[in-house]
Amino acid sequence: MDASCLLLLIFTVMTASECAESAERRCINNTPESYNLIEGEAFYFVPYDVENPDEKFTWFRNNSDNEIGNITSDENEDVHHHGGALFLLNPVLTDSGLYTAREDSSSGECYNHYVTFRVFKKSLRFDSKLLYEKIKNSDGNKKVPCPSTIGHFCEKLNGNFSWNKDSEPLEGRHEKDLWIENASKADEGIYTCICTWTHNGMEYTSSASRRLKHLEPSVHRDVEIISPANNEQLAEEGVGIKLSCSVFCGTDVEANCKASWHIDGVSPDQIAGYNETMKPVSQSPAKDTISTAILTIDKVSAQDFNSKFVCRGVGMYTLRNVTLTLKPRESIIPLVVGGVCVLFFCVFAAVLVKCFAIDLALFFRPCFPLSRCDKDGRMFDAYVVYQMQSVDKANEDALCQFVAKVLPSVLEEKCGYRLFIHGRDDIPGEDRLELVEDRMKQSRRLMVILTPDSESESSDQHPISPQNPLIGGFDWQVGLHHVLLQREMSVILIQLGDEGPQGYAHHPAGLQHLILKSAPIRWYEDSRSAAAWNSRFWKRVRYLMPATPAKQRPQSAII
Repeated sequence: MDASCLLLLIFTVMTASECAESAERRCINNTPESYNLIEGEAFYFVPYDVENPDEKFTWFRNNSDNEIGNITSDENEDVHHHGGALFLLNPVLTDSGLYTAREDSSSGECYNHYVTFRVFKKSLRFDSKLLYEKIKNSDGNKKVPCPSTIGHFCEKLNGNFSWNKDSEPLEGRHEKDLWIENASKADEGIYTCICTWTHNGMEYTSSASRRLKHLEPSVHRDVEIISPANNEQLAEEGVGIKLSCSVFCGTDVEANCKASWHIDGVSPDQIAGYNETMKPVSQSPAKDTISTAILTIDKVSAQDFNSKFVCRGVGMYTLRNVTLTLKPRESIIPLVVGGVCVLFFCVFAAVLVKCFAIDLALFFRPCFPLSRCDKDGRMFDAYVVYQMQSVDKANEDALCQFVAKVLPSVLEEKCGYRLFIHGRDDIPGEDRLELVEDRMKQSRRLMVILTPDSESESSDQHPISPQNPLIGGFDWQVGLHHVLLQREMSVILIQLGDEGPQGYAHHPAGLQHLILKSAPIRWYEDSRSAAAWNSRFWKRVRYLMPATPAKQRPQSAII
């Protein structure tokens, strides 16, 4: 083969290759489209970038076995095409899939158009997948446009518009764009645009729905810092803490309200040991918008007490800052120790008063003399009443020993009191009745000595007489009158030994009444401190005696 033939062959091959590549490049793939359809509702589709749908088109469909089949142009079929327009007159679930159109333009170029249809059951008409973009604003008059998918081809096919709200027809509304004047909460719902159109003498319907939501008018206000309310907050070093920054921005302004923290001008996200979290914007029933940022400090350090924590609130038009500083919390240990000490002191004082009340009263008695008692003009500190009748020998000896020796030796000799005791202080020849009455009036206390198993005798068995100075006798009757009725003197009850098996039930009613008010002081002859003037028994007796003994008062006050 000569050189000219070889060059001709190479040129022919290259030309054929370039022509094939050029033909392959002429077929351009356009952007795929996708639509959701409702079972039984007709649909008309023309690729969005097709200017002349009467160009030469060939339509294909990929079936479930991924096999490609041609789509007919027979207008009697439910699925057919007319040039670049594809008709799905009665779509069913099995019509879902990928559809491809090959366009051969008059200029010799080739285009591939792709569209995917998904057919849903009628029961899913108001499913979120089938609803078009939601209308959500606070306008007084709201515009609900018919979704462009239905609106465009309805106008092109000279169809008629109608509207439903929540499946209920809206009478007299046949415009493409539905206007709702003075909209309120009651106008919320799903609005469906319905197009009724005719093809080959048959009437078909297509619809598209969208939801309408009414918003209250937004009111932007100057940012107000709700928390922190104070510029200082107590914290403990080494312990974690959470700081809350809450800001109020207005009414229904969720998109333009933000709270945040800054530490010495730096965002917490850039500092180790700090974490900032945002709470969802809260909406009160009044639609007040509050944004909250929570700053978490894992462990408070000494540096944190010198840092400035800035709570920043940003609204639509304003910005406001509040600076917060941490102050070390004082240890509660001194407070606890102090509280325990105070509690211990109070308990100790209560026990001390309870156990030593009489001792304390006797100790401070000289410091607080009762001037009223000093001026009463009485001669004796106590009038002693006792019972000798119906007492056995042992008790009689004990009573005589106590009245004649023990009582005077302690109260008179050691404590300075003056007592009136029958048999010792009687003046011979003086009238007994007048003596008892006069000495009773001259006494400041009535001291009753009780003996074991003392029996109360009635006035019939033991007639009252001046010679019977016994319990239940004349002395007792006069003393009872002064103590219970005239309230001119106090009574001191002393029980020698135990009260006996009968208790105090056998005593006169007046004496029982006094015993119930003040239990008798018990004296035991054989006790180790029976005669000691500072024993517990004698302290109780001295506590009941007058504060200032008669012997210590001036003689002029006695006479």
